[in-house]
Amino acid sequence: MSPPLKVFITGASSGIGLALAAEYTRRGAILGLAARRGDALRQFQQAHPQHLIAIYPVDVCDAEALAAAAAQFIAQHGCPDVVIANAGISRGALTGQGDLAIFREVMDVNYYGMVATFEPFVAAMCAARRGTLAGVASVAGVRGLPGSGAYSASKAAALKYLEALRVEMRPLGVAVVTIAPGYIRTPMTAQNPYPMPFLMDASRFAVKVVDGIARKVSFAVYPWPMRIAAMLLHVMPRWLYDRLFEKAPRKPRAADNTPP
Repeated sequence: MSPPLKVFITGASSGIGLALAAEYTRRGAILGLAARRGDALRQFQQAHPQHLIAIYPVDVCDAEALAAAAAQFIAQHGCPDVVIANAGISRGALTGQGDLAIFREVMDVNYYGMVATFEPFVAAMCAARRGTLAGVASVAGVRGLPGSGAYSASKAAALKYLEALRVEMRPLGVAVVTIAPGYIRTPMTAQNPYPMPFLMDASRFAVKVVDGIARKVSFAVYPWPMRIAAMLLHVMPRWLYDRLFEKAPRKPRAADNTPP
């Protein structure tokens, strides 16, 4: 029997992160779960007393705290097999409306937080010449969505960062997996006041993501119809994109949105 996987996940207190934690728990993995909401992490830990689950109430924007959590996990459980940078937020924001703080916050969490998640694990994984770094980006990073400039920009940055990292890590024996979700049923998408085609339950999404990570796929979009949509958006001429999306439904601008 092979030893259990060792998996570290950020943004594990709700939504996609919580669904991934539940799926890896079902598969018997040793987990390190990080999120700002320590109470939610403790609740998950207490609900699975028969499993080895370490929790770390940290913000991914706090690189020092995240590095300390990573060091503690490595000291207790060894080099992880999988690190998933999942933490993310979404806000409606507009330029010229005093939303600069929102633009910075979204970029800090969705992009910088991903880099800070991987940073403290890479040396150990490269030394072992094994393991997988998985980043949760978004189909929203393919084109700039009106009303979601902060979110689209952050996810576009994540997509390009993961692509660069994949090439950098390839000769070092470490795989890099890019996950680009479409619409997944989570507290984050519950805020969207517009139709969400191909909406997928988080638990079903988690099964596909865990399977994809196990296969070390380089890039995966779930649900699969969104991959076709993303490809079409990518090649759509700018003039046509502009005309089609200038009146598209938008995420409401709300400077005081509650984080998911």
